[in-house]
Amino acid sequence: MTDPFFSQYSTMDNPRLEFAFEVRLKFTRVQTIPMMPSGAGRGAVYVDEGTFEGPRLRGRAVPNSGGDYALFRPDGVLSFDARYMLEEEDGTLIMLYNRGYLWGRKPDTMQRLRDWIFSGGPPVAHDEYYLRAFPTFEVQTGKHDWLMRHVFIGVGERLQDGNRLRYYALT
Repeated sequence: MTDPFFSQYSTMDNPRLEFAFEVRLKFTRVQTIPMMPSGAGRGAVYVDEGTFEGPRLRGRAVPNSGGDYALFRPDGVLSFDARYMLEEEDGTLIMLYNRGYLWGRKPDTMQRLRDWIFSGGPPVAHDEYYLRAFPTFEVQTGKHDWLMRHVFIGVGERLQDGNRLRYYALT
């Protein structure tokens, strides 16, 4: 099967990434289950609005179609599991399943992120934390089903009111 979407291909010795699209999401509703018996906590933020854009698709996040359900691990790592719908400009619905990790590169980074997001503290620079994702998609057969034939990675940035993630296809 030829790949009409990506012109260069990965080899065993040279994996290649190609930009696919960027998602910008806004979250305003937050719920938490603090300090479970496991020592972890659970958080949920719900998609209020958002947009996505890339070389082959563009559209919006469907409001109230899902959210991000984060596990705050005792080791300081936030393990996230996000699920929500995207709607392409042509009306195609795309289910996005997004898992990944957020952790601070310095001992106080995660606390400073919480202070920034929830208490109006100063912003935290992107290079002070690791926010990476490994998404999968579900979409109907048609012009966007290439999303279900490639492996993707995401590099994210935490914003005060949500997230920005840039997704790359491993070609």
